[in-house]
Amino acid sequence: MTRPTLTAALLAAMSILIPGQAKAGDDFAIKTNLLYDAGLNPNLGIEFGLAPKWSMDISGNVNAWTVSGKRWRHWVVQPEARYWFCERFQGHFLALHALGGQYNVGGMKDNMKFFMLGFDDLSTRRYQGWMAGAGIGYGYTWILNRHWNLEAEIGAGYIWTKGDVYPCSECGSKLESDWTHSYIGLTKAAINLVYLF
Repeated sequence: MTRPTLTAALLAAMSILIPGQAKAGDDFAIKTNLLYDAGLNPNLGIEFGLAPKWSMDISGNVNAWTVSGKRWRHWVVQPEARYWFCERFQGHFLALHALGGQYNVGGMKDNMKFFMLGFDDLSTRRYQGWMAGAGIGYGYTWILNRHWNLEAEIGAGYIWTKGDVYPCSECGSKLESDWTHSYIGLTKAAINLVYLF
């Protein structure tokens, strides 16, 4: 699947999932992941009710920064169906999520395998490509007042990446084309500040 095809597929999925005919009284919320905010990854999510114990959450984040030769650019969209044990937007929930996006990362000091994503040598290599995956999660939401909630969630699953490898964070000549990697592990970590309408 090419990057334009992946982008088109994600946009089509979002257009289907975003509520076009929400009824009066349906819950609707916007949110931000404070963990991503702390890592300078601007993000925004929406969540809306589907049934008494079901909701749909769609979040996205982007990072377009290069700081001191360190590059960690990406965008990710993550739709998620949630089943609430009590009522929507309060208490425990289980989730099933998908994710997709693009990345461009390199120039990091120290040889590290970043979250085991297969980026073996970020100090001397740059990885650029796309990713897709799915996972399951568990979360809990605390009601703060009529409009504000605090939500925590952790999720694990599978991500498949495909891209190109370059010799440094700014270089344009490829070392490897169509590099692929499979990853099983953490796919979501969130502490969300939620505003309910």
